[in-house]
Amino acid sequence: MIIDLPNTTTSKISKEITALRQRGGVVALGRVLTLVVITRHGFEEEAIEAANEASREHPCRIIVLVDSGRDSTDRIDGQIRVGGDAGASEVIVLRGYGRLAQESESLVAALLLPDAPIVAWWPHGAPENAAATSIGCIAHRRITDSGNEPDPVAALFHLRETYRPGDTDLAWTRLTNWRIQLAAALDQGDGTPVGAVAVEGDPDCPSTVLLAAWLRWRLHAPVSIEPGPAGVGIWGVRMTQASGDTRLSRLGPRLAEIAIPGHLPQQVRLSDYTLHDCLAEELRRLEPDSVFGEAVRSIGLLSARQPDRAARIGRERPAHRGGRVSLLAV
Repeated sequence: MIIDLPNTTTSKISKEITALRQRGGVVALGRVLTLVVITRHGFEEEAIEAANEASREHPCRIIVLVDSGRDSTDRIDGQIRVGGDAGASEVIVLRGYGRLAQESESLVAALLLPDAPIVAWWPHGAPENAAATSIGCIAHRRITDSGNEPDPVAALFHLRETYRPGDTDLAWTRLTNWRIQLAAALDQGDGTPVGAVAVEGDPDCPSTVLLAAWLRWRLHAPVSIEPGPAGVGIWGVRMTQASGDTRLSRLGPRLAEIAIPGHLPQQVRLSDYTLHDCLAEELRRLEPDSVFGEAVRSIGLLSARQPDRAARIGRERPAHRGGRVSLLAV
């Protein structure tokens, strides 16, 4: 069911939701959070679809703020989606015009679920400082996607400068399978220190940079980014130890091979996360992701990108702390 409320107010929308519940119980109350999506006209349906799918795992109220143009007369066109049009959730779309096109806590205050966490998501157009925005100030988690920015790596470096606990980026979420497989491969090895790491991939992909920074932070070894095949984010990782190289190499879109010294190579699934997979994973965690925080701060060790598009993190290897390092610890 879709109910359009042109030229309305958030107070009228709230009353309509209450009336819907009283008339037929079409809006369930078992919501665990409020997801506020801040986006632009033309991008909202993709975000709503991903949020709907994620809400099947995390029942929530979805509020979508759509910047529909700031040169028009001030007004809000509202829309309520429930039932089959809203997945396992309820969706409130606010299309703002004029001054009401700007993100503002006052637009959502009457629609927030009481006593429930708030997650803010900017699928396109990350703000200058997510934690300092009107919505970001009230949110428990703040999700951006540097991969959708004009210069993704520059956006990632900017995120490092403005990072506050509670911030995260979907470029990090897309690394989950890579991190799991690399941790498992290292734990199957002989436990000798990793002397150097090479990440093969697109140096303009924020996930490539984050993976290199995470490995640098966890392994205390110099990490290089080596250009991989065009059009592919991360192609492979090589960790050099005294006993040989441990490798995780992509064989195709969903298949990779792990090679560990002293073991036979084995193939593993390495599926890419869809947008709703990434969002659902982030909604599982409502406390700050401290590992992401350390990883994004570690990209400060990345030298300026060089003409050949290769980069190196930590050219001088710091003293190792001793003992076996486990990536699974994070």
